[in-house]
Amino acid sequence: MDYKKAGVDIEAGYKSVELMKKHVKATMRPEVLGGIGGFAGAFDLSKIKDMEEPVLLSGTDGCGTKVKLAFVMDKHDTIGIDAVAMCVNDIACSGGEPLFFLDYIACGKNYPEKIATIVKGVAEGCIQSECALVGGETAEHPGLMPVDDYDLAGFAVGVVDKKDIIDGSTIKPGDALVGIASTGVHSNGFSLVRSVFEMTKESLDTYYDELGTTLGEALIAPTKIYVKALKSVKNAGIKVKGCSHITGGGFYENLPRMLPDGVKVVVKKDSYKVPPIFGLIAKAGNVEEKMMYNTFNMGLGMVLAVDPADVEKTIEAINAAGYESYEVGYIAEGEKGAELC
Repeated sequence: MDYKKAGVDIEAGYKSVELMKKHVKATMRPEVLGGIGGFAGAFDLSKIKDMEEPVLLSGTDGCGTKVKLAFVMDKHDTIGIDAVAMCVNDIACSGGEPLFFLDYIACGKNYPEKIATIVKGVAEGCIQSECALVGGETAEHPGLMPVDDYDLAGFAVGVVDKKDIIDGSTIKPGDALVGIASTGVHSNGFSLVRSVFEMTKESLDTYYDELGTTLGEALIAPTKIYVKALKSVKNAGIKVKGCSHITGGGFYENLPRMLPDGVKVVVKKDSYKVPPIFGLIAKAGNVEEKMMYNTFNMGLGMVLAVDPADVEKTIEAINAAGYESYEVGYIAEGEKGAELC
């Protein structure tokens, strides 16, 4: 008996590392010390000495049951973008700059080419958010997971000067809401999605005219990374008062998280374009509207609260960074919460 016969292939692990090296290398920043293979990722923090009061921010998350979609479609090159996005978007939401990221892949069996493809997606997410992939772990779990299954999670660290933290404390009635478009479902609500549609290759390969693509391609579109959008707004000299990353729980759970007591958000549903995938989910699953807005991002992946005088400038800065944004509502007096009209 040896480790390989017990279900863990060490040689496959070595091969995975070799295959992923070029992807990891593409994410390097000057602050990264050392390379792949150490016991810890090292990141030089000298540059933050220029900040008055540097504050470290952290985020950790996974892709939820969206990985089941990747299994059925046998498409593993974008799920890593989702893992990075879910972490770095939260850091950006607080006004921070993501510095580095680490991934964790648990699998039933280590197929080196598949693992390298997953990490390629992670690296792409890091490139989009301008953070370094400084480490990770691939763990074979024979007997715990089916051999073709895996799960992916990540952890990110960022930094912000204390004076630049976005905490919602200055939000007041009359402030405006600017929403930034999502790419679709992102990485939340897939337990409901999987209840609405059959997760079979035939179902996911079905082309829908309203989508302009197959169901699978619409659903697996990776989560939008908003780091550069927030950076562009900051560089334009705009003070963001509050920011919400619209993830699981949709509008009703996430929008109030940026609010102080005594105010609510009012979102105008007709102020922006809702991607057709959400209409298809609602129709195919007979999902009522409130549940849709309480589960999905409904086309807005990030919502910012700004002074009304800054709306036009905010939208210009976001769009200049390659995103699509809209004025989608306002802040009103009332019990903390979200109202749609």
